[in-house]
Amino acid sequence: MGKRVAVVLAGCGVYDGSEIHEASAVLVHLSREGAEAEIYAPDVDQMHVVDHVKGQPTQEKRNVLVESARIARGNIKDLTKLDVTGLDALIIPGGFGVAKNLSTWATQGKNCSISKEVEGVLKAFHAAQKPIGLCCISPVLAAKIFPGCELTVGHDTECEKWPYAKTAETMKELGCKHVNKHVTEVHVDVKNKLVTTSAFMCNAPIHEIYDGIGKMVKEVVRLA
Repeated sequence: MGKRVAVVLAGCGVYDGSEIHEASAVLVHLSREGAEAEIYAPDVDQMHVVDHVKGQPTQEKRNVLVESARIARGNIKDLTKLDVTGLDALIIPGGFGVAKNLSTWATQGKNCSISKEVEGVLKAFHAAQKPIGLCCISPVLAAKIFPGCELTVGHDTECEKWPYAKTAETMKELGCKHVNKHVTEVHVDVKNKLVTTSAFMCNAPIHEIYDGIGKMVKEVVRLA
């Protein structure tokens, strides 16, 4: 029987929700591995709504679960319904929604708080020794919750290719070990069963981001 993997989304769109290409890549690679994805999102308002043409916030209000349902093709559940006992692994794609809707990382950095439901789910999978896959900005959730864990968000030196490298430094300040990896690579924290890859933290061709996410998914399913 295929593994059952929870995928937690944070909305729909890179600047205020889940990064759509990352979420889609996770679902495609899970399918390829013969795993069944169960998609969840919190039933809460987004921090704000961003016009993705102008890159500017609007006065609109949107709900994270309702927006995430766009990516899930309607097949989605409220995060409060997630039961870790019937699932083999957890994956959280990136996108600014992770830092805005699942946590307050976007506004508070290392002093952020994490949504109670999201923290509960991460701690439940960790306590059950079930693997957790995180890509792009979502490793910051583990950095905040699991001190001393090993993660990658790509590289820790800022340049044109790695515009968000300061995230790695902030994660180190939380007591994590950051491991530099290329966009097509993953890092596996064996002790904590955390699998991370940088995805769109890197200015890379989309197929390389897709391949890195594929390796992350494959490793998560293997550990499950």
